[in-house]
Amino acid sequence: MVLWQLFKTFFWIGLVSFGGGYAMIPIISSEVTRFGWIPAEQFTNLIAISGMSPGPIATNSAILVGYSTSGIAGAIISAIAILIPSIILVILIASFFKRMHDNQYVQSMFYGLKPIVTSLVIYASISFALSNDLLTFNISYRMVSLLVIFGLSLFVLIKYRWHPLYVIILSGLVGVALYS
Repeated sequence: MVLWQLFKTFFWIGLVSFGGGYAMIPIISSEVTRFGWIPAEQFTNLIAISGMSPGPIATNSAILVGYSTSGIAGAIISAIAILIPSIILVILIASFFKRMHDNQYVQSMFYGLKPIVTSLVIYASISFALSNDLLTFNISYRMVSLLVIFGLSLFVLIKYRWHPLYVIILSGLVGVALYS
């Protein structure tokens, strides 16, 4: 029963989600919470691992949720389910893209989707910040140190254009030093 629910859930997420993996995170989070598959803090850790792992974050997240819920079978079912809609959509779009590319309505639709994708990514960021006590008013060593890591990471990404992999590795090492 859980495997079927995983399949239906991730197939639906793969079918209706636009904007890439980061835009899918709030939807995955909502479904994981709705079914009670994983506690919120564990889901935040799962997303961190998914983001650092090679491959698309949404697929990695689906695999880890499936694995956490139902082992290897859950991981396989979740991965297949989230990928099937994309595969079908890419085949359909590729066959019609040449004719539809210059269509005003198609261009307008994609232009209209840009703000919602941005808002979903921002929403995911705020949700993670809330679940990690970054947006609370309880000043603590942990909250301040997380804000400093966040601020410095954002600074070096924007100002010095560091590769995100270096920022991830350095942030992980700082986390080990501060929280071990």
